[in-house]
Amino acid sequence: MDPTTILLFAVAALSSLFMAWVIGAGSSGATPFAPAVGANAIGTMRAAFLVGLLGFAGAVTQGASVSEAVGRDLVVGISLPATSVIVVLLIGAGLMMIGIVTGYPIATAFTVTGAVIGVGFALGGEPAWEKYAEIGAMWVLTPFVGGGLAYAIASVLPRPDVPERVSVALLAGVVGAVLANLEFVFLDGVGGTLVAAGSPVLPLDDAGAAITISLLAGAVAALLVWWDIGRDRTGGLRRFLLALGGLVAFSAGASQVGLAVGPLLPLLDDVSIVSPLAVLLGGGFGILVGSWTGAPRMIKAISREYASLGPRRSIATLVPSFLIAQTAVLLGVPVSFNEIIVSAVIGAGLAVGGGAGVSPRKLGLTVLAWIGSFVLAFVLGYGSMFVVG
Repeated sequence: MDPTTILLFAVAALSSLFMAWVIGAGSSGATPFAPAVGANAIGTMRAAFLVGLLGFAGAVTQGASVSEAVGRDLVVGISLPATSVIVVLLIGAGLMMIGIVTGYPIATAFTVTGAVIGVGFALGGEPAWEKYAEIGAMWVLTPFVGGGLAYAIASVLPRPDVPERVSVALLAGVVGAVLANLEFVFLDGVGGTLVAAGSPVLPLDDAGAAITISLLAGAVAALLVWWDIGRDRTGGLRRFLLALGGLVAFSAGASQVGLAVGPLLPLLDDVSIVSPLAVLLGGGFGILVGSWTGAPRMIKAISREYASLGPRRSIATLVPSFLIAQTAVLLGVPVSFNEIIVSAVIGAGLAVGGGAGVSPRKLGLTVLAWIGSFVLAFVLGYGSMFVVG
């Protein structure tokens, strides 16, 4: 094997590891437990520790879907060479670092997607319009769907005519039904092959069985939460909130790892000695270390600066966040966890006295940072190819 190829792959792999660290320190490591920290259900350092472990598990068991999309589906007709992969990852990580230092959550999905498309176009690739439509729909709808659901849930939970023991249990039932249908998709073998179909938690052969098992799983989850809140209302709410934070952290790892390791997948066709599973493990490890070492700053920024939420409205934030995150993983769409969580936090915050706990200035600057990060990443990716190449 050509030593130059191996060297370039090694540099690209280190760039990918750095990107994974930045993701863990930023969006993936900060956002899942931020509402729980804001509700005083868990401490900042403990949250960072748990989100690292759960993010690693999600990266390895569900990370292949988004990884494949980022690595092979964003530009048609070309495969990114090693130098281009390095450029993409350094651009994405660099912009993310700016977000971490300034305290503004830059959207990782926007930066990496913009850089990949910009680099791909500069190399003569063609637009993947169908994938762009799918990604664009997810990005545009996420604030409205996530924020709307969070607003609706946060408006119902405090109502005296809706018993909290029942309303929260129903939410737990929805989450339980979704859990019964999660799929674990792995990168298998050597050379970047993707398993054609995922492995459901409960493999079912027909729709009737799937509906039955989903309803049963939902009922079990609802009964457990109903019983727990009945014997200890405050403790039950906090335990359910922490369980939701764990599920969102797991989903964050599943989605975000693809932004770090996805660009590496085309290189595995030339470096056949490296297993795609090893690449996922490396990305998951980078997210874990980033969550442990760099996430606390962003956790504080998101949990305390956007809205002041209690346990109930934090639950309202995390339920739609989990549902949207798993939808993105299922579709193989790179999505920003900052956008998911922040939109839901704002929606829940608006249910509190019309948004008294929400900072309009912070929200406006965050949205501009999201849009600007995509445009800047695209321009930097496109322009860098003329310098590199």
